Amino acid sequence: MEAEPVVEVLGAQKRFTGDLALDGVNFRMFAGEVHSLMGENGAGKSTLIKAMTGALTLDAGIMRMYGEEVSFSNPGAAQRAGIGTVYQEIDLAPNLSVAENIMLGREKSRFGRVDWEHMRTAAADVLSTLGISIDPRSPLGSHSLAEQQLVAIARAIATDVKVLVLDEPTSSLDQDEVGELFRVIRELKSRGVAILFISHFLEQVYEICDRITVLRNGELIGEYLPTELLRIDLVQKMLGREASTLEVLRPRAVPTTPSGEAATLVSVRGIGRRGALQPTDLDVFEGEVLGVAGLLGSGRTQLARLLTGIDHADTGTLELRSIRRRFHNPRAALEKGVAYSSESRKTEGIIAELTVRENIALALQAQKGWMRRIPRARQQELCESWIEALDVRPKDPDRKAGTLSGGNQQKVLLARLLALAPQLLVLDEPTRGIDVGAKVEVQRLIGELAANGMTVVFISAELEEVLRVGQRIIVMRDREIVATLDPDAVTFEMLLALVAKADDGD
Repeated sequence: MEAEPVVEVLGAQKRFTGDLALDGVNFRMFAGEVHSLMGENGAGKSTLIKAMTGALTLDAGIMRMYGEEVSFSNPGAAQRAGIGTVYQEIDLAPNLSVAENIMLGREKSRFGRVDWEHMRTAAADVLSTLGISIDPRSPLGSHSLAEQQLVAIARAIATDVKVLVLDEPTSSLDQDEVGELFRVIRELKSRGVAILFISHFLEQVYEICDRITVLRNGELIGEYLPTELLRIDLVQKMLGREASTLEVLRPRAVPTTPSGEAATLVSVRGIGRRGALQPTDLDVFEGEVLGVAGLLGSGRTQLARLLTGIDHADTGTLELRSIRRRFHNPRAALEKGVAYSSESRKTEGIIAELTVRENIALALQAQKGWMRRIPRARQQELCESWIEALDVRPKDPDRKAGTLSGGNQQKVLLARLLALAPQLLVLDEPTRGIDVGAKVEVQRLIGELAANGMTVVFISAELEEVLRVGQRIIVMRDREIVATLDPDAVTFEMLLALVAKADDGD
């Protein structure tokens, strides 16, 4: 007879502005197990976690702990019930001591004053039970990220924690630090704590987890034991696969120099960022569509952000047309013709309250400076030309952009960037969340842009899409490029195997 779950969610449903983030999802966790929740962006992982930890309320469905129905109005209520959370961005106070961080909000007083000796002793006891050798009197900020992560875990278990949620705990750790974290996780597991381990590193999931639940597009795909699920099958379940009847949408050849070689537009050597991307070499050729395949967390977005000045590299160099450049911010990159479209269309792309016209003119206005306003008539002319060129529907420049469909919002974003006439257009998941017809339109447009001489870096988790659009494909895994491929020489299955690292016996 199977044990009773510590926590169980049944029929979870949550809707945001008409979109179902969770659609009847069931999820459960058992005592003394490490459980992984897997899925790409938009799968519903964050929404489910927020519901479990009291950060949001479900529209439908129930949650139980040890068989009894519970409802949390805020994270504090979830914590009091025994659900602790350690976030990827550590939410501690580096200016306070380790002991103060662990006991914050649970300090004991003596004669109206904080009992500092009791606080340090209690913190030392928690650290000791986990085998963590950190001086509780030391400032938290003096410790490495890995040690701060362990302090965050110690804080979470300083109460009677039943369920511990670890959100991307290894994202900024090196291999030795991951090993120490896993030792602590196994210690907690032996004490009967149910641990939710969220990570996009498949190797780590298979090393530490006892059970895996897969979500896709807000729906439950299934619950599995790692020993019964090959890595390649896990990736396939996360990504899904539609039978492709679409034609290849990429130009047939990359433009070449008179000598017959492809001209290099961007060349990076050893470019990297701690915790985000291993030192990487890459050439991007003029007029090509470079497809980037990889799972979430593989380094694909991090590479895009380093190429376009969103983030700063710790190592390496970047050359644009053989001239060394260092983009200190996205505006500096735009001035040199390098544009980026974020995968987070709603938070880093479309401004829903502005009109289509205002959204399209936004980047061009920022480039000119806000003191040199683009005349309304010029904005209108610019907007109408791009609406026609990209077939944005409805053809109303004064309509609020937030009322458009996802596909048409994506076209408005592309129009904003294309108005700048960039040399390099980096598109991160440009077709996520839009219907099949709109996807084909965007994919076809990308092919046309390249055919007219623009260089495009096209990032997508949908491998068939990368195969259809890319003239050359790089595969990313574990924060580095692991293969460069000719799309005409590989199949979907071959690409999937590279993305998943489907070794024999996995």
